[in-house]
Amino acid sequence: MAGEIMDNRGRGEARGGLPSVHPEGRKYALICAGVSLIAALLAWETIAWPLAFLSLCILAFFRDPERVVPRGDDLLVSPADGIVTQITQVEPPLEMRGDDGGLGNAPLTRISIYLSVFDVHINRSPCAGTIGRMSYIPGKFVNAELDKASEENERQHLVVMRSDGVVIGMTQIAGLVARRIVPFVKPGDIVAAGQRLGLIRFGSRVDLYLPAGTSPQVLMGQRVTAGETVLGRLGVSAELEGLQQ
Repeated sequence: MAGEIMDNRGRGEARGGLPSVHPEGRKYALICAGVSLIAALLAWETIAWPLAFLSLCILAFFRDPERVVPRGDDLLVSPADGIVTQITQVEPPLEMRGDDGGLGNAPLTRISIYLSVFDVHINRSPCAGTIGRMSYIPGKFVNAELDKASEENERQHLVVMRSDGVVIGMTQIAGLVARRIVPFVKPGDIVAAGQRLGLIRFGSRVDLYLPAGTSPQVLMGQRVTAGETVLGRLGVSAELEGLQQ
């Protein structure tokens, strides 16, 4: 249940069951199911069955499961479900540069998370704070896994300003199939770590910019879960290695 405290000593109750579906997806599923029903009434089975299956796929795509968000002032949790496809040092996007509520101008570590159509597409806040700058940029729809997608694709930049003055930046990037980025927040909103910030429809990528002095706590190729996987600890810089097997 949302708001329930869970810990590593057995407190809390874990439940199974189907996840809820975000309202953004319910309307598409209802439209598709309605057309499927009409086709079935007209005995157009070759149309009705594929549309019924598509309705189920839409419901699955827009699923919105609850997450258990780890607590800790120094933690930065993953903003998205998916695979870590890039960890690199880059200059922040122009829209997020500067020292006045921005990420500065020096290169930062960027963690790129690729979301396939099978991943949950609800994006979450990496930390608690106040939503600062938000910049929506229309663009192309090339493969979100490519490095150039961060500069050419439709995208939305936003920063979360922590109470201690540390600024965390993230970018939602549309992909080949994705055609719209839907924000749930606006500048000035106060958010909790792991809170839902928005979604990207149908395949995408999310970039997280770590502040100086913080190194990733995840590895290339690792699968991460929004709101649960710790991507970094503020002020902790350590080299990690893993073995693919």
